[in-house]
Amino acid sequence: MELKPLDPKGKLYLIPTRLGDDVPLEVLPISIKKVLEQVNHYIVENEKPARRFIKKVSPSKSQRSLVIHSVNKYTDVTEIPNYLTPCLNGESIGLLSDAGCPGVADPGAEVVKIAHEKNIQVVPLVGPSSIVLAMMSSGMNGQNFTFNGYLPIDKNERKAAIKSLEKTSLEKNQAQIFIETPYRNDKMFSDLKSILHASTRLCIASNITLTSEFIATKRIEEWKNEEIDLHKKPTIYIIQRD
Repeated sequence: MELKPLDPKGKLYLIPTRLGDDVPLEVLPISIKKVLEQVNHYIVENEKPARRFIKKVSPSKSQRSLVIHSVNKYTDVTEIPNYLTPCLNGESIGLLSDAGCPGVADPGAEVVKIAHEKNIQVVPLVGPSSIVLAMMSSGMNGQNFTFNGYLPIDKNERKAAIKSLEKTSLEKNQAQIFIETPYRNDKMFSDLKSILHASTRLCIASNITLTSEFIATKRIEEWKNEEIDLHKKPTIYIIQRD
């Protein structure tokens, strides 16, 4: 992929990262390496893992040449437009998430929104998305699905949310995708087994792309007989009642 430094504005490259500790170029296309080698300005979720990723993919790149800004829950959102100034001056910027695709279940979406407002060209690069990979491998309705993010933490609110998603999936023939903080995965799995209807299908997709990857879709009546260890393992949940 060739960058065009003579363009009046730089581009915002959306650069997917690994979902875990895979060998980078086993799960990422060579186009990502080419962009990393040419871009020095970055907006990232967290600086330390971003630098580690860049060094892993492009070990010869000078870390001192990198200008990095972080966008996460601690960021003052009024500062974000300033992070895109290099693009207005003709230099391209790379947007990185800690894992997977920036802007998808990721605070980088705010950066992309502002880039569009400033008429900066947004260039998404190909790479792994745990949400898409889980949906692909679930055997559920890939024509009609919804990503719901995190469910409520409160016990009663969570139960109501799970029942509501199950009802919607039946009424609309729609797969319902959601996630959980990894250290609460075992509790989520237990709740799903106790709350969902016996015939509802549940896909558990954990550690996607890693050597420890686990993906299985079963009905709740089957899952009730199983115990799996999901503690601290990034996991996607998909349910569908049909």
